[in-house]
Amino acid sequence: MNSFTAKLAMNPRHEQLQSITRRHFLSAMQLGVGGMALGSLLSGESPADEISIDPSQPMSPRKAQYAPKAKAVIYLHLAGSPPNLDLFDYKPELVKRTGADCPAEFLAGKEFAFTKGTPTLLGTPHKFRQCGESGAWLSDALIDFENVVDDICFIKSMNTDQFNHAPAELLLYTGSPRLGRPSMGSWVTYGLGSENQNLPGFVVLNSGGSNPSSGKSAWGSGFLPSVFQGVQCRSQGDPVLYLSNPKGMPRDVRRMSLDAIRDLNQAQASVIGDPETETRIAQYELAYRMQASAPETMDISQETADTLTKYGAQPGDGSFASNCLLARRLVEQGVRYVQLFDWGWDFHGTNASESLGDGLRTKAKRIDGPVTALIQDLKQRGMLEDTLVICGGEFGRTPFREGRTAGGQNLGRDHYPDCFTLMMAGGGIKPGLSYGATDELGFRITENKVHVHDLQATILHLMGMDHLKLTYPFAGRDFRLTDVHGELVRGILA
Repeated sequence: MNSFTAKLAMNPRHEQLQSITRRHFLSAMQLGVGGMALGSLLSGESPADEISIDPSQPMSPRKAQYAPKAKAVIYLHLAGSPPNLDLFDYKPELVKRTGADCPAEFLAGKEFAFTKGTPTLLGTPHKFRQCGESGAWLSDALIDFENVVDDICFIKSMNTDQFNHAPAELLLYTGSPRLGRPSMGSWVTYGLGSENQNLPGFVVLNSGGSNPSSGKSAWGSGFLPSVFQGVQCRSQGDPVLYLSNPKGMPRDVRRMSLDAIRDLNQAQASVIGDPETETRIAQYELAYRMQASAPETMDISQETADTLTKYGAQPGDGSFASNCLLARRLVEQGVRYVQLFDWGWDFHGTNASESLGDGLRTKAKRIDGPVTALIQDLKQRGMLEDTLVICGGEFGRTPFREGRTAGGQNLGRDHYPDCFTLMMAGGGIKPGLSYGATDELGFRITENKVHVHDLQATILHLMGMDHLKLTYPFAGRDFRLTDVHGELVRGILA
């Protein structure tokens, strides 16, 4: 050992320095001094609160930055985006002007996915009525919703930057229209952990026959440790693939196998220092614990016949109705964030199932009862006050007829980012409120614009976290869910 090596070995930071891999070093330093300066500018006026995470128990509950209104989130995403003008945002003037050419002022400088030239205005073919003490307007495509409108806040002034599905979904869930950022559920579990160590903190359930257009990135962990990514569960068979022991392997042998793998991973971690190795150990252990807890939690056949009927759920059918009931069961067991994706809301009208008439009525019926039952069930159990329920799509739909349907019998609408409607209930949200407004034709927001980043900031606030302070260092600067934007929507807070 030469003198330099000897001095290095005596340095108390030598062991720490050894643990920094080339990949982590380059990742942290790739932007250099400029990146550090940029990070100080983008991190907001207040320094971020450091989040201390035990690598061996990364999902341990962590104290919120301040008293939260909600302790769990159930986000119901209607993938493809429902036509708000045919469900929630009634425009009688648009109905009167159906068939007229769209005014040029609304088309200037706009880009649409499938519409060229001058389209014709399209009022809703559905009848609207006012419901509840709040007088909320609902389409006749939704019948059961009238029983919970006074528990719901309708945000009618949502706005996004993206007019195609995948980028819009990524912006909504990761704060960026490009791949690579952590999803909202990952940020929440990174900041707060989970109350149940035998189940994932972030669970994803799909229905409708397909994943969302943005794919699994909508629940990915991005540059956060992978333990915080969403765990996609199934409604039949093993809740998670390969959760059961292989045929012929009893549980005690599985335990011995995991112990051997853990010892190898810990030996590797002590040499390399890669935090993902610790994450892998934690995930193996979670999977082992889930063998006992997940099947029971995911088994909705344990519910009463009356509950199953109210939701319209059938054990093992993988429907949106069953997933709504599963969401309640998961939150009841301490899961922090449950994300439901329901495919099939892309109402262009290019075929009968996508038509705004009977096609929308059929699709809306599949969510009408289950969402109503979920809100009523949470309320009856005393859970709605601290469970935040959100329901909506990734953007809006045009007030004019989709270009490809001109002259046909089917009615449809094109993608429209400028304004759309979102529903929120429980968890600190003001009930029975219609927040924001659009003009008489549904083209522009006229009151209380809410950008996607504002929604994200508000969700984190309700969970007890300041979106400016929930950050993670990556590529030379601190990142956050809301990027460099986002304002708290105080008008919807109870």
